[in-house]
Amino acid sequence: MKRVLQLIILLLTISVTGQNTYLHCGKVIDVKNGTVLTEKTIVVSSDKIMSIADGYVNGNATEDKIIDLKSKTVMPGLIDMHVHLEGETSPNRYLETFTKNSADVAFTSAEIAKRTLQAGFTTVRDLGGSGVNVALRDAVASGKVPGPRIFTAEKAIATTGGHADPTNGMRKELMGDPGPAEGVINGVEDARKAVRQRYKNGADLIKITATGGVLSVAKNGANAQFTQEEVNEIVKTAKEYGMSVAAHAHGKEGMKRAVLAGVQTIEHGSFMDKEVATLMKQYNCFMVPTLSAGRYVEEKAKIPNYYPDVILPKITSTMAVLDDTIKMVIKENVPIAFGTDAGVFPHGENAKEFRYMVDAGWSPMFSIQSATITNAYLLDMEGELGELKEGFIADIIAVDEDPTINISTMEHVVFVMKEGKIYKSEL
Repeated sequence: MKRVLQLIILLLTISVTGQNTYLHCGKVIDVKNGTVLTEKTIVVSSDKIMSIADGYVNGNATEDKIIDLKSKTVMPGLIDMHVHLEGETSPNRYLETFTKNSADVAFTSAEIAKRTLQAGFTTVRDLGGSGVNVALRDAVASGKVPGPRIFTAEKAIATTGGHADPTNGMRKELMGDPGPAEGVINGVEDARKAVRQRYKNGADLIKITATGGVLSVAKNGANAQFTQEEVNEIVKTAKEYGMSVAAHAHGKEGMKRAVLAGVQTIEHGSFMDKEVATLMKQYNCFMVPTLSAGRYVEEKAKIPNYYPDVILPKITSTMAVLDDTIKMVIKENVPIAFGTDAGVFPHGENAKEFRYMVDAGWSPMFSIQSATITNAYLLDMEGELGELKEGFIADIIAVDEDPTINISTMEHVVFVMKEGKIYKSEL
């Protein structure tokens, strides 16, 4: 009887919606329940999942399309909560600040967006650029450029001389005195104005650099860089404008201030200790580990002149504690969201994060859940993204093997559908 009812529903769907796409799936990751299902048919109409049936069901309309994924494992489109789409790592990265025009950045970002989508990431959170990321978001949303759905912070907010001060490392004649319009603050009034400026510029969320950073041209990579009052004002104003706050943070004190202020996520968290971990659980603040960035930077630091000399000691000190920090985070059950910091390493390699997470001690299913249902929740899209479910947006990907058995298969996505449109099919 159940089988008959499913067929009736499918036939009714056909008569109402016209052309449909039938995905015959050998395995399906049920991220909500943490299980792997077998032999399912996902029916897609327009940009939505219309139904999911047991077995392999064919449509009756002549224009219906059948996609054979019987030998594949199918799952929701992936969500990366920490990328930088405007550029990527190279030995010339710091020089490019002075040589690339906005148009150059825009063309580069369009290619990067396509590469990211091809890797199976149908949604990303861009955590800081020059503002081109806002135009890129809109271009993708309107169908002008293929790429993931983008939630962008526009320009990250920093303090004078802090990580994300755009003039760090420049000669004095070029430094000037950037202020809230440029995303640099000193004091509560500046903090409020900088958030409002991001809103005016089209940001979806706010990103702050709560501590120093490893790759900025500055000596300290972990010191707190906002007063408690400043970060409190940033979070308060952001909430008034309907925005959440992501906080780049390596050092303990900067993390504490950010968590107490009410930020949604801590990015990196390299020097986190048990006290901060406890606070994060108390405040429902999620850590975004970005393990891919650390692994890549550690390797490239061995190449002479790849990074400025001032950066090298920061890489060494950060990587010295990272493994122990992650062990503590897992033991303390700190909330985790999937994010990579793509741009620090080549875009399109985002899925290596799954392998790094599993190597660190998280289960394959947990890592996949962190990149689907967890991130959909943090983006307030849990009723539309992150699951394969009737009525959800048809963001669907497939890999060759079962990732709960071989997590490395996530690094070769063979099928990508976003909003019901196929962008990649290596079947």
